[in-house]
Amino acid sequence: MQGERVEAKEGLLMSEPEFKKIIIFGVGLIGGSFALALRKINAVGEVVGFGRRIETLEQAKQLGIIDRIGSDYAELNDADIVLLATPVGQMGELMARIAPHLGQHTLVTDGGSTKGDVVAAARANMGDRLAQFIPAHPIAGAEKTGPEAALPDLYVGKKVVLTSMPENSPEAVARIRKAWELCGAKVSELTPQQHDEVFAAVSHLPHLLSFALVHDLAQRDNRDLLLSFAASGFRDFTRIAASSPEMWRDICLANRDALLRELRQYADELYVLHQALEQSDACKLDEVFTEARKVRSNWSPQ
Repeated sequence: MQGERVEAKEGLLMSEPEFKKIIIFGVGLIGGSFALALRKINAVGEVVGFGRRIETLEQAKQLGIIDRIGSDYAELNDADIVLLATPVGQMGELMARIAPHLGQHTLVTDGGSTKGDVVAAARANMGDRLAQFIPAHPIAGAEKTGPEAALPDLYVGKKVVLTSMPENSPEAVARIRKAWELCGAKVSELTPQQHDEVFAAVSHLPHLLSFALVHDLAQRDNRDLLLSFAASGFRDFTRIAASSPEMWRDICLANRDALLRELRQYADELYVLHQALEQSDACKLDEVFTEARKVRSNWSPQ
């Protein structure tokens, strides 16, 4: 039976692939892990990779992420799913290139960390194939990039946010939801605006602050001395500053308005602490630290 599932020691396996062919643009951490997760449970028959650098594609093939390297956009016509796992700044141009070649039943999704700009790019470039694009954001990034960073279990237990559009059919959304769930993800839905406001606060701002702290220390004459004494607190806070500069440049610019609002609010919070220190206000410091500790202690990642 098509799509029949069987249990095995290694986890959920499928007797026949749910998807005959998947095409991935960007075979690094996000795209590569998507392919490996579906391959692990025999949910995909063939994975074809496209990208800017042949060396990266060859590496992905050697690592078993893709079956072959794509060379002709005509291949998109019979694909079940096309995943755009490129920096968000590249998606508009990419959408314009692939739209004329999409089959009637081919669905397109993405792994971008911002959604308002991606939806706008889709509306501007997907033409009569707009309804076939279902925006998504897997919340499973890491500072490592490239095919060697891809993991078959990257999405297990992690959230993926779908920000579907009015043009999307319920069936198309359900199909993309199923693909991410087969990867082990927990799928949620938000509007593009809700998504960008939420992630400006809990993802984009922390990355901006991490980059800023490391950049500040890097410009100091005694930076080697400072870094030689940095310990776990510095390591944990600045880990994300090792992320892709290109990707985070595009994310910050794409979510500029929401991020500026968060940055202004954070600056106000820093000013409160500045005044407390300037006035040796132990009560205010204790109030801020106690409330922050309580919230952080009660929070557990889902």
